[in-house]
Amino acid sequence: MVLKRILQAAFFIVILAFLSISCSRTKPEIVFGFIQLVLYQGNPEPLERFSFFIIPEDDDGIENLEEIFLYHDREQLRWHIKHDEWVKYTHERREWIGSRGIAVREGGLPKGVYRAVLVNKGGESSERNFTFDGTVHYPFPELSVSGGMYTVNSEWPVNRLIGYDRNGNYIMTVVLDSLSGNISQLRLTSAVRTVALWAEDEDNFCSAFTNAVSVN
Repeated sequence: MVLKRILQAAFFIVILAFLSISCSRTKPEIVFGFIQLVLYQGNPEPLERFSFFIIPEDDDGIENLEEIFLYHDREQLRWHIKHDEWVKYTHERREWIGSRGIAVREGGLPKGVYRAVLVNKGGESSERNFTFDGTVHYPFPELSVSGGMYTVNSEWPVNRLIGYDRNGNYIMTVVLDSLSGNISQLRLTSAVRTVALWAEDEDNFCSAFTNAVSVN
């Protein structure tokens, strides 16, 4: 009888250990992160805006993630992004989360090393460092449309036209193979009334965005 009780106790201990392992919390992971500088057309100088995004991984899915912290330790700066505030999008079958509203009160965003911390609902966290250079390598681009022809003055590696309807709603994106030509060659849908130029330096996480102009 004693042996039987010992075996039963051992059995329950093994079961409890198994349940403990299977229910143990795992840390989320930051696969990749970046800060992107976006220049918007302004007068007399372009306006600077900053986006911050990461590729997260969690065994229980993105819904299990709670908050992101972004630190620049040298300058003692901190940004806090809650799950109900972040922007989420999918690109090349990877999900990204982050914010397009990273800013400082005075001056531009400092260069150097940033530290991102991802926290899930169980309180588990992980962090990853990455470097932000913030150097703009090309002059701000220009876009003009006249007489059914478009002209782009840009040294940026990638140039796209972003099309909007009469209410300013996004309709489509066209990658430009040529920096000038006939608007009809772009095959814009009939709903497109205005276009803006989105120029991008993908290697340096920097973009420039012009004001929209009419295509009519």
